Amino acid sequence: MPTIGVSIPIPEPYGELLRDKRGEFGDPMAETVPSHVTLIPPTEVEDDELEAVCAALERASATLPPFPMRLRGTGTFRPVSPVVFVAVSQGISYTEMLSKCVRNALDCPDLKFPFHPHVTVAHNLDDPALDRAYDELADFECEFLVSEFALYRHEGDAGWVPQRAFRLGPE
Repeated sequence: MPTIGVSIPIPEPYGELLRDKRGEFGDPMAETVPSHVTLIPPTEVEDDELEAVCAALERASATLPPFPMRLRGTGTFRPVSPVVFVAVSQGISYTEMLSKCVRNALDCPDLKFPFHPHVTVAHNLDDPALDRAYDELADFECEFLVSEFALYRHEGDAGWVPQRAFRLGPE
């Protein structure tokens, strides 16, 4: 059964920079996970449901206009989870609303943890590597306009591959 995810892609040059840094910290997922802000986590769907998923995402994308996002500084989910992330410091409310719209459109189950928009830069690494990620990206900052989100499909060794983008706002 295919596994999909829905995320806001981090535009270039920032996406590649954060992905490169993730690789430098020793995170093997840097090779297979594009830099993103997750809207829904990995979810299994039947092949014959993908068309309906795309139609639901199309409807969800029309509910909000494009919005500015700023990424600034680092945070961590330790000790609960061995994750270091770049924080979303502007666009949090819009991202939360968009996530809710997407989850509702796809009738997703409730999340295991409260939704917290972020860009993972180190995951499941030892404490020194997590500390390095936290420190090295503490001054990171960028701004961009979120004008779309994307449907990704997990494709084995290739990892998360974008399938389709959904533009925000009414047609």
